[in-house]
Amino acid sequence: MNLILIGMMLALLIPMYEAWQDDDIWQKMLAFASIATKTSIMILVVSVLRGDWMIGVVGVIILSVGNAGLMLLAHILKRINDLAKESYYDQRA
Repeated sequence: MNLILIGMMLALLIPMYEAWQDDDIWQKMLAFASIATKTSIMILVVSVLRGDWMIGVVGVIILSVGNAGLMLLAHILKRINDLAKESYYDQRA
């Protein structure tokens, strides 16, 4: 089981590398959502191994609510960026 957890931790490095390479805000947000999902799955695996369902509840809350908040933040940032570009082009015209 330790090898499975180590493999899961190594899988976390893939989206981190992708977020580090790209400057697009959507790519970074998707990478962070992937990290949150993988981390919550790891929390669920650990809770099953330990038999501690309180940790499992935290993993389920992160899995169900965490990504929604992250995607909402990404949409707000994209909209603000679009508005800033529109006002920039309006000033130049």
